[in-house]
Amino acid sequence: MTGPVADGARSRRVLVVDDDRLVRRGLVSILDSDPGLTVVGEAADGAEALTQVRALSPDVVVMDLRMPRVDGIEATRRLSRLDHPPAVLVLTTFDADEHVYAALRAGAGGFVLKDAPEAHLLAAVRAVGSGTSLLDPRVTLRLVEQLAPAPTGVPTGALQHLTPRELDVLREVARGASNEEVADALQIGEATVKTHVSRVLAKLGVLTRVQAVVLAYEHGLVVPGSGGPAVGRPWG
Repeated sequence: MTGPVADGARSRRVLVVDDDRLVRRGLVSILDSDPGLTVVGEAADGAEALTQVRALSPDVVVMDLRMPRVDGIEATRRLSRLDHPPAVLVLTTFDADEHVYAALRAGAGGFVLKDAPEAHLLAAVRAVGSGTSLLDPRVTLRLVEQLAPAPTGVPTGALQHLTPRELDVLREVARGASNEEVADALQIGEATVKTHVSRVLAKLGVLTRVQAVVLAYEHGLVVPGSGGPAVGRPWG
């Protein structure tokens, strides 16, 4: 299960997790068609996925949600506790799904529909692996707006430890902006944005941009309809 590496760059290592063997084989075939991706293993459920991640150290885990023994939500939660957790891309049948929201809250970097075009899946794996922008911002933010609980009062909790500039950065990220778009909006360098984003994630105790967005909505830093996602460049 290997693919060629383009231009001498290191191929991104992918683990495929789904309890349906035929689905797994189809995913492997699609992913291995991309010269920048290499499927290093497969797993039939979340428990096996945890074992495979420890053994194979993938960069990205393509994770089904509904599986026996350990489902995708719990597997994502456990993976997030590892010292060097992989990025997780959730596979789902429905995009407006509380299970998807729970997986994002647990640490998944994004989600993609099982019937999505092949090009969409490949772009999703690359985007989640890079972690520099929200995956398909309009779809992701629509899900968060629909399912995040209504905030109570002013921003609370870990958000209180963010500096004013870090709060500005988080607001832009919560509107779907990439690092480049945040830099343009706040008139700062993109390297500075990356530093701020890293500090925001560390202070909030989360791994992914989408987890930070969920907290921003849940704690009232942004509210549904307060500006919406940035338009920006197509994510794929």
